[in-house]
Amino acid sequence: MLEARFSNALPKSAQPGARKALQDITGAEDKQHAQAAIKTFTQLYGAKFPKAVKKITDDEAELLAFYDFPAEHWIHLRTTNPIESTFATVRLRTKVTRGAGSRAAALAMVFKLVESAQARWRSVNAPHLVALIRAGARFDRGHLVEHPATAVA
Repeated sequence: MLEARFSNALPKSAQPGARKALQDITGAEDKQHAQAAIKTFTQLYGAKFPKAVKKITDDEAELLAFYDFPAEHWIHLRTTNPIESTFATVRLRTKVTRGAGSRAAALAMVFKLVESAQARWRSVNAPHLVALIRAGARFDRGHLVEHPATAVA
């Protein structure tokens, strides 16, 4: 998904190197290493491709937001594959049927397709941490720093 944002900002010849640099950003071991990788990306591509660098630096907080969650969840948060896989299933079936006829029939078909695809979805790593996140727990470098029950108001 991140690489798709650069299709217009970089020439094809620069894309393999940029793809590796982007993987260094999103695959970093923690937020500080990812920020260092962004600085490296800026130094390497800033002079020739400022539009590409701007796409990273303008959205840095959103790009690195997953580092504020438990490390066990990072693998799920780094990817859009669950969303893409679900829509791929729906798209495949709707193309074969060439339209469902009515709006109600289309909604019913999509609902049933998503419901059946749900059985194949991968479950979340460390599901017990989801309750902590919803309760407002803070994480640093993937580890619990402040539990909401122990936080002082």
